[in-house]
Amino acid sequence: MNNSFIRGTFFLTAATLISKVLGFIYIIPFTALVGTKGYILYKYAYSPYTILLSISTIGLPLAVSKVVSKYNELGNYRLGLTLLRYGMYLMIGSGILSFLALYSFAPLLAGFVIDPNDPTGNSREDVQFVIRLVSFALLIIPAMSIFRGYFQGSQSMGPSAMSTVVEQVVRILFILVGVYVAIHILHSTLRDAVGLAVFAAFVGGIAGFAVLLIVFYKRRNLIRQQRDRSPNNEDLHVRSMFKELIGYAIPFVLAGLAIPIYQNIDTFTINRTFQSIGYRLADAENVNSVIGLAQILVMVPVSLATAFGMSLIPGITSAYTSGRMKDVHTKITQTIILLMFFTLPAALGLCVLGKQVYTVVFGLGNSPALGGKILQWYSLAAVVFALFTVTAAILQGINRQRKLIVGLTLGVLLKIVLNVGLAPYFEEIGPILATYAGFTVSILFNVMVIKKAIQYKLRQLFKPLSEIVLLAALMTVVVWIVSSLSGNWLPDSLSMYSRSLVITIQSVFTGAVLYLGIGMRLRVGKEMLKIRRGSDQ
Repeated sequence: MNNSFIRGTFFLTAATLISKVLGFIYIIPFTALVGTKGYILYKYAYSPYTILLSISTIGLPLAVSKVVSKYNELGNYRLGLTLLRYGMYLMIGSGILSFLALYSFAPLLAGFVIDPNDPTGNSREDVQFVIRLVSFALLIIPAMSIFRGYFQGSQSMGPSAMSTVVEQVVRILFILVGVYVAIHILHSTLRDAVGLAVFAAFVGGIAGFAVLLIVFYKRRNLIRQQRDRSPNNEDLHVRSMFKELIGYAIPFVLAGLAIPIYQNIDTFTINRTFQSIGYRLADAENVNSVIGLAQILVMVPVSLATAFGMSLIPGITSAYTSGRMKDVHTKITQTIILLMFFTLPAALGLCVLGKQVYTVVFGLGNSPALGGKILQWYSLAAVVFALFTVTAAILQGINRQRKLIVGLTLGVLLKIVLNVGLAPYFEEIGPILATYAGFTVSILFNVMVIKKAIQYKLRQLFKPLSEIVLLAALMTVVVWIVSSLSGNWLPDSLSMYSRSLVITIQSVFTGAVLYLGIGMRLRVGKEMLKIRRGSDQ
């Protein structure tokens, strides 16, 4: 493997990580500016936008990358350019259709979440306004994503990396500067401030696309030379090309849609459900908003854990394709162990420190008591999110995509039913329990399919997972003791925020040192280091 490819892959990975970190960090000052009422308005817009963006691109960027790489390796550079051209046509068309759908259905979506007879929260007009503003991003993002896929397939990761970072930086700067100016200088309404925030997706998309177009224009002569000198330039029929492309694309979409679908179910059912049991709209929106903020915190360990675990998935696909079933079993075991080693302690740590962590991240002005309670209950969702993501990827790797759809559908239907059914009995915790139930059903279904398809034996997971569970339990007890003692010893003169910050830092540091210090000396820790070294080679 040449150094330029390794360097390019590193830049792309680093850019993706930077983008995710920035995407988490900006929420802190943003919520400080707009509060929970503004954040739920932002969420009303972004939740359906995320779904439509996934549908409009249907996984084609990653599929284009795979197909371009394949045919470039065969010496057919012309096909990559042909694919880029027709892919752009397709993405522009799907982007326009998605834009029209979201823009047109904005009043209907607003009607799902807002009761016009209750003036205590956001209005239908506010929700409709922000949804329509975010829909403009669908005109640019799908087309930009195809260009990124083309560059990655050509083993040129730099343009995609630069575009990813530029898009995120411009978007976040536009959000924070725009919202600050709107609220504190122009004294605009909260609706206008959040409208600027969601329109930032379009502005960031233009910036990211501009980077790709500039690089493509500068390289146009080199690209033309590669095409003209290719030894095997042959054009495929457009229908055959897209048949292969969509065959690659659909699996990339399925697993990625699961968490956004669950988030949309919460966004569009919580208000009506809670109003039906006596909540005012403002209070229901506050619950809705706080659950969304808790989801952001929960997704941090999920993103990190799956970044480690998913690196082993290509090896599973390769081993299954070549019939090395023993190797497939080994890699599945390694992936799940790696995933649980990182996710379980993080989830349990959030459970113990939920109140303090929520207060530190989102401040005292965004319902810290309710937020802490919800985060404590929601924390273990990190485990089920990660397990679903990995089991779904394994199903794709062993060509069981249809089964994946069945499992996801069963879980989603259960989530919808329980979101409504549990609220009268568990109130704010009801949607969280519904999420656990839905994902658990999907995970169990995925595991049954994997077990049956490749005769995978679950007992090989028992011993390493028992070590992880015992160690995580020990860490949890220690973190609870440290947080309790810290709370008792800190002077009463400290503010609630300062107390939460000190307790969080002391407890997290102690828990991390204990967990990693002991874990790396256990057999499971040593095995995990071997797994990482093997996957990096």
